Amino acid sequence: MKLKKETRKTGLCLFLTLAVAVGVSAQKKDLSDYWNIQTQMVPFRLPPPPVGYQPEYLDLTNDGKPNAIKSVTAKGIPVLWIDDDGDMKPGDLEGDTDNDCLLIDRNKDGKFGSWGDLIIDWVDTDNDGKADMQVVVEYPDVMPDKVWPNGHYMWVLDCDRDQVFNYINFNTFKLHNWDRIETSDFYTDYSGNTAFLKIHAYTDGIEDLRLNWENPFLFYDHDGDGLSEMAIRLVDSPQYYEGVLNGKNVELTRLSGKMDWVSIAVDMDNDNGPGNDFDFDFTIRFQGPGFDYMDQVHKIKNLRGLPEADTYFMDPRFRRMEELIYPDHEVAWDLIFSRGEWHNIHFTYDEDDDCKRWERVELLEPRNPFKIGTRKGGIDNHPQADASGDRGEWDSDGSGKGSLYVSKFDGRLHLYGAEWGCWRIDQNATAYQGYDRNWLRREPEVFATVKYTDKDGNGFFDFIEYDLDGDTIFEETIDFHALGIDDVCEIIDISTFRYADFHQLTRNMSDRIWSGALMAEKVAGYYNLNLSWYAKLYENHSIRKKYSNGYLLQFYIYKDLQNLFMRNKDKESLKKLVHAYFSSNWELLLPEK
Repeated sequence: MKLKKETRKTGLCLFLTLAVAVGVSAQKKDLSDYWNIQTQMVPFRLPPPPVGYQPEYLDLTNDGKPNAIKSVTAKGIPVLWIDDDGDMKPGDLEGDTDNDCLLIDRNKDGKFGSWGDLIIDWVDTDNDGKADMQVVVEYPDVMPDKVWPNGHYMWVLDCDRDQVFNYINFNTFKLHNWDRIETSDFYTDYSGNTAFLKIHAYTDGIEDLRLNWENPFLFYDHDGDGLSEMAIRLVDSPQYYEGVLNGKNVELTRLSGKMDWVSIAVDMDNDNGPGNDFDFDFTIRFQGPGFDYMDQVHKIKNLRGLPEADTYFMDPRFRRMEELIYPDHEVAWDLIFSRGEWHNIHFTYDEDDDCKRWERVELLEPRNPFKIGTRKGGIDNHPQADASGDRGEWDSDGSGKGSLYVSKFDGRLHLYGAEWGCWRIDQNATAYQGYDRNWLRREPEVFATVKYTDKDGNGFFDFIEYDLDGDTIFEETIDFHALGIDDVCEIIDISTFRYADFHQLTRNMSDRIWSGALMAEKVAGYYNLNLSWYAKLYENHSIRKKYSNGYLLQFYIYKDLQNLFMRNKDKESLKKLVHAYFSSNWELLLPEK
């Protein structure tokens, strides 16, 4: 009995302690309100109305059943739920997220689906009780003079049935698509086998809502691990024209129905994983007249919203649609190569393997090799490009048609037909895809640069310049033709590739580079070089390590042998060394058997 009394006494004390604690807390915040309003926790969901608030139930179809709810959410912001699938009941505090529509009157002006407001619409296309698509329409605060970049019109297609769509921060009631866990686990569904269609504009200013700007952005999960191994971004560049909207002269936009800008990003070695959700190794971008896609029609079941609710929308056109027009996962690749007319092709390879943005390795531009910084006129001119660490190559007339080749001089993948290319070396990935670890723009003051040029115009690089000390002066130049080195390599037509072909290509490339490193080691031993200094470069426990360390080990041996032969004034060995290294034929430096 004594134990029971003590237990009851302890329990009573605990209850009183909690009651006091709750009472103190309640002075700060009413705990009857929804708990996750303006806390430091991620605001995933729309807060329900305050306790005791009585929503208004609307019968828009006059059938005696509610099919809309007028209510409020956090900050007293009015919301309207429209029931598009006929399952709303009296007493519901909110609609559902399978086939209903939510309108948020962010500016509290008493109008829904108007300036300053946000609309989220879910579509269940197969009637399984789960949304397969979600569209978000976001309006700028006031009617702007220009349609771009004011507002959002964005579809997310849930191709892998994981129920992850756009991310809305319900503290701010705005799209926060790029909020993430760590560096690249984004809350919006960019991982796995998925797609979105998006334009930075409000719907009223867009001529045909069946089309879009990024139309679509496709993500491919080839191994079924929930992560993306490839991404294809297809862009229908907006055309702008003067028009009249609500009695005001404004700039409006139309989409042409042609893809004139396409990029393909590939995780060659498939080394993505939790905490490293995106690890694309290269991007190839095509630009030109492109191809017509107006025959890529996707009929959408259940897309038509409740007609009686149209009056709540300033622009209800997207609710009336029965189709979207875009190339899907199955046809995009073939359309790019079979229909596309491309006049300009860019290639970027992430040599320091640090680019973990969600969509692609950001593209370098064919500009000044030594100028650095956003909009400063250098190869990293694009604000999302890596300041250093990536290698860019540019085919300005599209002569190579997007084919690639593995060079003899470095064993790496290059763009066939490129007039020139440039690699800013960031050996330790300190610039971190152009940003530091706090996502602040970071640009090194000094960086090494390698420039590649196709001087004879045959599609292969034959002239290489090195600035290793970062003084913007090339201290070493290699002219293949002057040295009698053949620059021609096997052309790789990727138009017929599938992901497995890229993965096998990088395996073969890495293995060949590492084999070359082992042969270089043999040559170094013959000349009594001490390679213990380079022990770190012998780590080859991944495809990527074989690739990067194999290249570096060969380069260090090449430079050390160069120094040795120059010290010894051995011109004949120097000549052999250049041929051996740039033709991947180290055996030239070994005695004949």
